[in-house]
Formats: sequence, structure tokens, C-alpha cells
Amino acid sequence: MGQVTTFDVELGERSYPIFIGSGLIGKSDLLALYIKGKQVLLVTNTLVDPLYGTTVGSALSSFDLRTAVLPDGERYKTIETVTTLFDCLVKEKFDRGCTIVALGGGVVGDIAGFAAACYQRGVNFVQIPTTLLAQVDSSVGGKTGVNHPLGKNMIGAFYQPQCVIADTDTLMSLDDRQLAAGIAEVIKYGLIRDERFFGWIETNIEKLLSRDKEALVLAIENSCRMKAEIVALDEREAGQRALLNLGHTYGHAIEAALGYGTWLHGEAVAAGTCMAARQSRSMGWLSGGEVERIESLFRRAKLPVSPPVDIEVDQFLELMAVDKKVMGGVQRLILLQGIGTSVVYSELSRKDLRKNIAAELRP
Repeated sequence: MGQVTTFDVELGERSYPIFIGSGLIGKSDLLALYIKGKQVLLVTNTLVDPLYGTTVGSALSSFDLRTAVLPDGERYKTIETVTTLFDCLVKEKFDRGCTIVALGGGVVGDIAGFAAACYQRGVNFVQIPTTLLAQVDSSVGGKTGVNHPLGKNMIGAFYQPQCVIADTDTLMSLDDRQLAAGIAEVIKYGLIRDERFFGWIETNIEKLLSRDKEALVLAIENSCRMKAEIVALDEREAGQRALLNLGHTYGHAIEAALGYGTWLHGEAVAAGTCMAARQSRSMGWLSGGEVERIESLFRRAKLPVSPPVDIEVDQFLELMAVDKKVMGGVQRLILLQGIGTSVVYSELSRKDLRKNIAAELRP
């Protein structure tokens, strides 16, 4: 095991550490520090279980362990899948002192976390994210939940884990498409609040794509530190935490319109972020050169910069309106006033929004 980076998400009595490094996934002594009671439900999926299920299971062998293996894919991020976990927990007589351990990507973490938030009104929860997207984003901050056919992540709870263990070795087994999807969220952090980090990504994008471990650790650490700082200030997204959703209002509409799983979340966020950048340019906040710089980086990461053109404008607008950031019927967008400077904007007229979406879908 190499060097381990550790820092806390500061939330008072709900604070917890994030561990980033190589060789962490099978460390029984590390896991044991954050597991309460004897009963453990390991939640994973059919893709991750053959890769890491035995390693983590062995690390948890001193506990009364059960394993739930979910089907793989965004389309299974449903209330029905969560119910299968409830069935397992009740059948195996898990009590309020149990711990649920999520081993997998963002879908597994969101489902397992939501089950932990709900079962007996809240049980212990540990995150072991195995994708780059989950390590830099979804495993940190306590957002859990499932999709509804009309909107992504519309059913869920804020529920913080006991710890997050991000083992960079797991990124070696990701396919190139999944890796690129995670890089989309890394780029997002540079755009919303750190132009210097954005520049670092521009310089190191080939290293990230080739899975250079030092570059990956730096990307994960910087992303997680930024998210931890924002979450500590605004745990339940009353204000600036919404900035973490740059590109997501557009991206979630893309995911829902195409059918969950057709585009990966990070792919939809990449296109959505470029849409937000072009919207920002139309308002005079970004220059054409800045938009080109943003689009160029996403292209270098092998990510889309535009939405699919076969979505109807009305459908896209309806799906954007089913968004957690909508307040009092007003569409709130996360836009850019420069690379590294983001704002929540709610004054765009419906007419102007329609015009811009129509231009995106009918170029």
C-alpha cells in the first residue's frame, strides 16, 4: 500500500473522513474502524462483485456478513431495486446497529445509501466507490436516492456515510468510456471555482486518460476537497451547493429523454456543461475563446459537447422543469461568469430558454 491521503468532510457530529490511495479496498483494519455492530450487508453489482467482492468480503470476514448483488446499470436505479435490499435486511433480521457497505459506482452508492437512510429510520453506511465518477462526486456529500421515470434523483435523502474509501487501484479495471465519464465531473470542479485546477487538467488530461496513478490521486483529492468545502457550508443545497450541478439540469434532461443508461451520467453532464457555457456566452459572461477552451477539453477527454439532436424541444424543456433546483416554478440554471466562477441564475425568460434549447437541438 502506497501513500494515503486523508481529510474530513466537516459536518459537526456527522463529519467523516475520505481516504484516497492504492491498496485500500482490502484493508480489514481500516474498515473495522467505521463499522458498528456485527451485522454487515455488502451491496455491490454483477460487474463489480467478480472483481472486488471476494477481497472486500474477506476484509469483512470477522463480521456477520451478507451480500446483495444488484444488476448493473442506471436503469436499475429504482425504488424497486431499493425494495430488494429492504427485503434482504428484514429477512436476515438486521437490527438498527447494522452497517451497509456500498461497493461499486454511483448507482450502487446511491441505492445503498438510500436504503441505509430508510431502514429502521437510519443505519450505519460506508462508501467504497470503484469508479472515478463515484470517487470524485457521488460518494461524497451524502446525496442518496433513485430515479423516477420523469426525473433523475427525484426520490432520495441527504444521508452521510461513516467514511469514504477511494482505492485508485479499482480505476484500472474501468473501461475507457467510464473513465472519461468520471473526468467530466473533475472538469466541472475546475469550472465552478478553480481556474488553476482547470488549467492543470488541460495540461494533464492525457495522463488522466492513461490512468497515471499520481495524476489520478491529485485529480480525486482536489475534486473531493472542493466538494467537501462546499458541502460543509451548505449540506442540504440551500445555496451554493447547487453550483455542483453545473451542466446537470441539461444533462439530466438528456439522460431522461434517451432512457437512463443510454448515455452515461458523465457524458450527459459534459454535453450539459458545454450547453451552459454557450448559454453563458450568449449572456456576455464568457468569451468565444473561453467556450472553445471548455469544449476543447471535453473533446480531448473523448466526451460529447452537444446534446443529441433527435430530442424534441418541448420534451427537453419539460424534463428540465422536473429538476430539484426548480423553486416556485422558476428554472434555476448554473452558469459561468468565467472559467472558475459560477453562479445560480434564475432570471432567464422562458422565451429565451426555449430559443437557446431550440438552437442546441436544431443546429
